[in-house]
Amino acid sequence: MQGRIEPIIDRLHGLHPRLIDLSLERLERLLARLGHPERRLPPVLHVAGTNGKGSTCAFMRALAEAAGSRVHVFTSPHLIRFNERFRIAGELVSDAALAEALETIERENGGEAITVFEVITAAGFQLFAATPADLCVLEVGLGGRGDATNVITPQACAITSISLDHRDLLGDTLAAIAAEKAGIIKPGVPVVTGAQDPAALAVIAAAAERVGAPLLQRFRDWDIEVRGSGLVYTDSTGSLDLPPPSLLGHHQLDNAGIAVATLRVAGVAMAPAGLGRAEWPARMQRLSGQLAALAPSSAEVWLDGAHNEGAGRVLAEMLRDWQDRPIHLIVGMKRSKDAGAFLQPLLPLATSVWAVQEPHQLDALSVDQVIAASGDVAKPGPTVAEALRQIAPGESRILICGSLYLAGEVLKADWDGTGSPHGAADYSAARPHRVS
Repeated sequence: MQGRIEPIIDRLHGLHPRLIDLSLERLERLLARLGHPERRLPPVLHVAGTNGKGSTCAFMRALAEAAGSRVHVFTSPHLIRFNERFRIAGELVSDAALAEALETIERENGGEAITVFEVITAAGFQLFAATPADLCVLEVGLGGRGDATNVITPQACAITSISLDHRDLLGDTLAAIAAEKAGIIKPGVPVVTGAQDPAALAVIAAAAERVGAPLLQRFRDWDIEVRGSGLVYTDSTGSLDLPPPSLLGHHQLDNAGIAVATLRVAGVAMAPAGLGRAEWPARMQRLSGQLAALAPSSAEVWLDGAHNEGAGRVLAEMLRDWQDRPIHLIVGMKRSKDAGAFLQPLLPLATSVWAVQEPHQLDALSVDQVIAASGDVAKPGPTVAEALRQIAPGESRILICGSLYLAGEVLKADWDGTGSPHGAADYSAARPHRVS
């Protein structure tokens, strides 16, 4: 069945000269031909931001499902299989259903110009509209204002942490990028945001005020904090005791709070226990498979998809908590990213840094380019496996980071052929798809 999907994707890559073209007209034309599936969705939560979107969506899904809801989820990119982008009423889309949706869309589009992400988004709407559910969580692909997901009217919106990324498409300042993200805000639809740089928050607040959208800001309208062995969330309606989030890192506190605040303002039922059950691969995920076995036996091997300046600062906060033993970084990055800005806060905290480029890693910087971005601190891996073999014996922590595309290659290499390559039971195969 995978053979039905790959030729369609290959053909679609040739229908538009640009991989990303932030515009809604092409998708609106296609959706009209499909009978507007985007208008037949269950209540939608729309999530934008630079960092934390996927984790926030995972928390939303887990909290709602713990209360008995059936939840559709649309996320990007995928790490191993194209199917990962579509979760239909709690289950990843089957190969047969996905192939059928893509074939229908290709037929209805009739060879007209359209980007692959627009087709992917239309497929999500088509699949979601065909299966009953209680909630639909949509992650923005890039930006917000011109993103293909922005054709819907949601029950509530969420904007996670904003930092500098995709400057060629979104702008060179936090304010410019925030303006693109704030493009998902709709008249009268509540929008939730977490901790933000003042420049970004000012833009979001102004956008919400212009269209009369209630804005719920962390520290003003809601807050979340560690208390005892768990968390306490507080807003104008009262307090809620929560378990520790299953996703690791101080930054996940903000993402968990955004998820809770958005569900509450949207009137969606949730069960606090779900916060401890959320799954989101390659976000501070500990590895224990074939690839990790190449590291020294007493070392912990971790994987994180962080890949931009803001995410580098977040990782640095985690590494400060890891100073009880040596830390070794293995870094591979995409060509479009500012590798120097990502590495700057991490380098002083690492015992060693290894630059890598996996053979099938999409659009990757060369090993020499990563070394140069590190100020010649990094040493050549040149692959993750070789870097792991070179790390000195002893108790240590090894963090592989820098790219979600690298993360996908690492997960495939770490999988031992049993269970799941992601650590979640519903990933039944590890065959990759070439889609950006």
